[in-house]
Amino acid sequence: MDPIFPPGVTAAAMDRALKAFARVVGAENVFATAEDRDTYVDKFAVDEGRHHAYGAVAPISTEEVRAIVKIAAENRMPIWPISRGKNLGYGASAPELSGSIVLDMSRMKKIELDLESGSVLLEPGVGFYDLYDYLQAHKVPLWLSVPGNSWGSVIGNALDRGLGYTPYGENTTKLCGLEVVLPDGDLVRTGMGAMANSPTWNLYRYGFGPAWDQMFVQSNFGIVTKANMWLMPEPEQVRGMDVEMDLPEDLGPLIDTIGALRREGLLQQSPTIGNWFRAANILTTRSQWTDKPGSLSDEVIAKIRKQFGLGWWGVSLRLYGRESVTNAAYAILEQALQAIKPMAIKPQLWRRGDAMIPSQGGWYGVPMTFPMQNINWFGGRGGHIGFSPILPQSGKLAVEQFHRTYARYKEYGMDYQASFAFGERHLINVNALLINKDDPAFLKRVDPFLRTLIADARKQGYGEYRTHLDYMDTVADTYDFNDHALRRLNEKVKNALDPAGILAPGKSGIWPAAYAKERRS
Repeated sequence: MDPIFPPGVTAAAMDRALKAFARVVGAENVFATAEDRDTYVDKFAVDEGRHHAYGAVAPISTEEVRAIVKIAAENRMPIWPISRGKNLGYGASAPELSGSIVLDMSRMKKIELDLESGSVLLEPGVGFYDLYDYLQAHKVPLWLSVPGNSWGSVIGNALDRGLGYTPYGENTTKLCGLEVVLPDGDLVRTGMGAMANSPTWNLYRYGFGPAWDQMFVQSNFGIVTKANMWLMPEPEQVRGMDVEMDLPEDLGPLIDTIGALRREGLLQQSPTIGNWFRAANILTTRSQWTDKPGSLSDEVIAKIRKQFGLGWWGVSLRLYGRESVTNAAYAILEQALQAIKPMAIKPQLWRRGDAMIPSQGGWYGVPMTFPMQNINWFGGRGGHIGFSPILPQSGKLAVEQFHRTYARYKEYGMDYQASFAFGERHLINVNALLINKDDPAFLKRVDPFLRTLIADARKQGYGEYRTHLDYMDTVADTYDFNDHALRRLNEKVKNALDPAGILAPGKSGIWPAAYAKERRS
C-alpha cells in the first residue's frame, strides 16, 4: 500500500518523527513499510479507500508513551492509540484520519492483582485470554466479564463501553481509577490515584472534585496506560434458563418481563435477547439454504429454525450467587417466564467445581471467539458492522423499533440480525449487518442502508452508543440539543487539552481546531 500523509505533514516531517520514535522504542518497534500499513487496516471495511495509517509505533511502557506523545506534539503528527486493535466491526486498528501514526500498545501487558479487593490493575495490551490465563494459573477465584469476541483488550473494551454477559457485564462501570497520558505528555491519575501512594485508588472511583474516568471513555482527551478494573468473585452457583419464543411479536412481553426483573434486582446480569439468525449464522452458511439474492424469505427462515430448534427470539438468563439465594430466585424467574408462554425453557445449572461448557463460557467468565464464525455466512470474505441505538426498556417501543428496522433490512436486501441487550434501565438494540466483501453490488448498499437506520432512529429520539469510524461524525451530529452543545463542549475541552490536535482527531466526532475541516456529515 502506498503511503498516505496526514493533512499538512510533509515527507521530511514524517521521516523526522519516525526517527525520533525509533530512538524511544527501538527501530524494530516502528512500522512504516507497505506490509506494515496493511497490518493496520480495518479488515471489515466496506470502503477500503479510507482510514489508512501511515505506520505505527509500539511502546512498552507509560514512559515511552509519554515520549512518543511529546514527539508527536512537537512535529504536529496525528497519532491514533489502540490497545490491541481488535475492535472488529467498529474500525479495528485503523485510524479515523488517514495518514495518522497508530500508537500500538499491545506490548504493554502488565497485570497487578489485588486479591483482597477483587480488582486488577491492567495495561492496554492485556487481552481477555491473557487475564483469564493469569487467573487460572494462579488459581484466583475471580471471573471476567467477556464480550462475544474475546480477542480484544480488557481495558480497550471498557473504554469503548463494550458489554459482557455476567452481572459485571457493563464493563465501563467497573473501571476504578485510570492512569492517563495527556496530549502534551503530562501524566495524570484519576480518582484516588491523584493522591501519591493511595491505597484506595482501586476502591473508590471518584476522589475529590470532578470525576474524570468517564471523560477518557470513547474520547480523544488522553491515552489510558493503566486502569483498575473490578472483577466478580466466583459464585457458589449459577442457575438459569435458556428461553425460546416462537413469534416476532413475542419480543414485547419478553422485554417487559425481563425488564421488570432487572429493575427489581432479581436479575443482575445483562441479558441479551437475540433473534434466530444471531444463533444460526454461526452454525451454517447461506448457500446451504438458498442461492436467491435479497433478504431471506419466511420459508427459508422457517426451515433454518426447524433444523436448529430455534425460536424467533431467544435469551439466556442466569442467576449468580449463593445456592440458597439462586434457587429461591429461580422459582420466581421460572414463574414469570412461564406466564408469557415460551416455546421452550431449558434449565441450566452450574456449581462451583463443575466443568464449563465451552459454548456457554461467556456466562461463566471464559473468553470465547466462536461467535465470530458468523462472518463466514456468505462463504467468502466476510465481516460485520453494527447499528446500536439506545431505547427505553419498553416492549411496545422495542417491537416498533424491530418492525422499522426489519423493514429496512428487507428493503435493502440484507439478512436481519438483531439483539436487545439490557442495562439497568435501558436497552441497546444491537443490529449487526453481515457483509459480503466479494459482492460489489452488496457493498454499495451498505452505506445508504446504515445512514437510513441512523436517520430513522433519530426521528424517534434514539441515538447510538457506539459506532464504526465511517459514522462517527454522522452519529455525533444526531446529538443535537441546543445546536449541538455537547459537541461544542467536547471540542472546547479537546482544544484546551490538545491545541496541536494530535491525539486521535475525529474520534467520536470530536475534531480539534487543527483538523476541523476534516469533519464529514
